[in-house]
Amino acid sequence: MKTIIKKILFKLLYWVNKLTATPINANDKLQAERCAPWFAAKGDDTLRLDYDLNQNSVVFDIGGYKGEFARDISCKYNATIYVFEPIKAFYEIAQKRFVNNPKVHVYNFGLGANDTKAYITLEDNSSSLHGKGTNKTEIEIKSFNNFITEHNITTIDLAKLNIEGAEYELLESIVKSGNTTKLKNIQVQFHDFVIDNAKARMNGLQNELSKTHTLTYQYEFVWENWKLNN
Repeated sequence: MKTIIKKILFKLLYWVNKLTATPINANDKLQAERCAPWFAAKGDDTLRLDYDLNQNSVVFDIGGYKGEFARDISCKYNATIYVFEPIKAFYEIAQKRFVNNPKVHVYNFGLGANDTKAYITLEDNSSSLHGKGTNKTEIEIKSFNNFITEHNITTIDLAKLNIEGAEYELLESIVKSGNTTKLKNIQVQFHDFVIDNAKARMNGLQNELSKTHTLTYQYEFVWENWKLNN
């Protein structure tokens, strides 16, 4: 099955390349291979949405983009959701999506280790603080640890992180603060094309998370989830 899926993906990439006359990037080839098992499992429609949540749950959507994940979680569980999207254009789309839903709170800043300003490279849903492009805009980052203290949030039933390389610094700060046990589920997409020491930092974080959480699924550098031990 995996072999068939790989063949389909690479054939698709081949024809895209032929039609667009654009060379296929080696990183794109690698990511296509990594994603094949995830797509085969229909992970976006199953694993990413199947949690023990209800109308009393609290969800953090860190890297909210246009609000699609928050929409799906809201429709399924009617949970209270905090969406963090630092890019104004995406934030405005998400804000309009939930304008009539008082349980979804959308913020025009990202979450990180500290309160700071930063420049992000704009590349649609791959926009990154570590991007190499020249199309940049200034964004605001607020401390995760300060935010949950200020809003008196003691339990987060699901924290989803898709922040294009900034997940390392954020998770390292959460581990250091001791707030890891406030997160019942950590759904994270690690990225290795944006920083040089990604693999080592990912392994270090996985080691730390294993002290308090259990890995429930893992598709390396695609998506994985850590569930708090009882």
